[in-house]
Amino acid sequence: MHVPAFLSHRRDPSLARRLLLLQALVVGVVVLTASVVAYLDARQAVQETAEQETTAIVESLADSPLVRDAVAGPDPTGVLQPYVEQVRADTGTSFITVLAPDRTRYTHPDPAEIGRPFRGTIAPALAGETFTETYTGTLGPSVRATGPVVGDGGDVVALVSAGITVEAIGDDLAAAVPGIAGTALATLAVGGLGSWALSRRLQRQTHGLSPGQLARMVEYHSAVLHAVREGLLLVDGEQRVQLVNDEARRLLGLAGDPTGRHVAELGLPAELTAVLAQQRTAVDEVHVTGTRVLVVNQAPPQAADGSAGTVVTLRDHTDLQALTGELDSVRSFAESLRAQAHEAANRLHTTVSLVELGRTQEAVDFAIASLASAQRLTDRVVGSVGDPVLAALLLGKVATAHERGVLLEIDPATSVGDTGLPGGDLVTVVGNLLDNAIDAALAGDPPREVQFAAEVADGRLEIRVEDTGPGVAEADLGRVFERGWSTKDTDGAPAGLGRGLGLALVAAAVTRHGGTIAVRPGPGAEFVVRLPLPVPAGAAS
Repeated sequence: MHVPAFLSHRRDPSLARRLLLLQALVVGVVVLTASVVAYLDARQAVQETAEQETTAIVESLADSPLVRDAVAGPDPTGVLQPYVEQVRADTGTSFITVLAPDRTRYTHPDPAEIGRPFRGTIAPALAGETFTETYTGTLGPSVRATGPVVGDGGDVVALVSAGITVEAIGDDLAAAVPGIAGTALATLAVGGLGSWALSRRLQRQTHGLSPGQLARMVEYHSAVLHAVREGLLLVDGEQRVQLVNDEARRLLGLAGDPTGRHVAELGLPAELTAVLAQQRTAVDEVHVTGTRVLVVNQAPPQAADGSAGTVVTLRDHTDLQALTGELDSVRSFAESLRAQAHEAANRLHTTVSLVELGRTQEAVDFAIASLASAQRLTDRVVGSVGDPVLAALLLGKVATAHERGVLLEIDPATSVGDTGLPGGDLVTVVGNLLDNAIDAALAGDPPREVQFAAEVADGRLEIRVEDTGPGVAEADLGRVFERGWSTKDTDGAPAGLGRGLGLALVAAAVTRHGGTIAVRPGPGAEFVVRLPLPVPAGAAS
């Protein structure tokens, strides 16, 4: 994507960089918090393990017959000191002390402390309870368990205390720190790598723009979408609408926001839906909706990542089509005048020749007859059709049909005043119906004729066009007004238009004015159009 010049000179850090820094901070805080929690949990676990081990040792020694017999014998120290020291070495505890109820030590890791008073709490043990505490003794602070040795009579005859110094517990905790630190570093590395990869992806997708620049781009983007006078439609690779501006909604007659809907769910004509669904390149293709003539262009976006989808632009061709129809009527009228001028010149030469031959009366009769024939047609059209555009169109079509070998007759009962309908729409309806009828008559057997009739009744304008051509097959009645349907060859038709547009334009104009159109199948087709007349401004009260 090309970054506009007004966004290219940036000073603020990009959105991707800001998110990378934020993610790094969040990952760091999370890892640090998790490490502290893990350390505290490990310390608690080590202390609980020490309490459990010392309690198990105390209870085991207190239940030992050897200990009970030794404290009752004449030399408790001589019996217990080597035994207890062996147990202490096997269990890895810091000290195991057997003492009399008066605190006199029978055993101790330091022989000098034997016979001296025990330092620590013994009241719960004298009451028959084994308990744990943290106390500072001769070896320093320690986590210890103390319990009673009960004699045969049920009395407390001695006490056993076993402990692990806080320093030894710290060594065990220190052994767990490398694992905690390693896990934290690995988590930090994985989180940092993931954040970096996400930042790189975001950097590509946002093209290195900062949040402020992205906000300005969205604002400009929204302003452009609402300001342009062309309809804009973005369709993704799954044929779903991703973006549509106000003009596109108006041109397509979409109610609400169609974003996210499939193109087949928009209620568009089948031909236009097929173009959007196929996602092929389309250049200035003319499509007819219910009330409009649209010029459609479609092309895939130039996305750097090669994502699928198309950009569709829509231009309203309805007014231009009406103006084109009026121009065609003027051109037809001019062609009629040219043909009549050519024919008038021939008649003038004939009249002059008769005068030169001295046949004055024959010259006068011939001139009067020729003028009367031409004037009758003009008077009849102008007298029965009050709309000058429609009258000019009919005169032109009569001359065109005559040149092509088709007799276009206007029903004497035709009577149309000022209808109030737009001249362009009248030209679209009548002109295309007559063109279609003339072409159909040429495809049939002689006599090749087209009948035109129009009248106003019950607040409606009724237009009837009938030809002597092969007509419309009954099986095709439902497709007559579809864009692209035609009984004529499409070779040589203009690019983007093709055949089969005239009747589609007729149907669009009729629908736009709330009218109806009916077709009688062949041989010899008949089209009947009924258009409600607009109510004059002063009459709608």
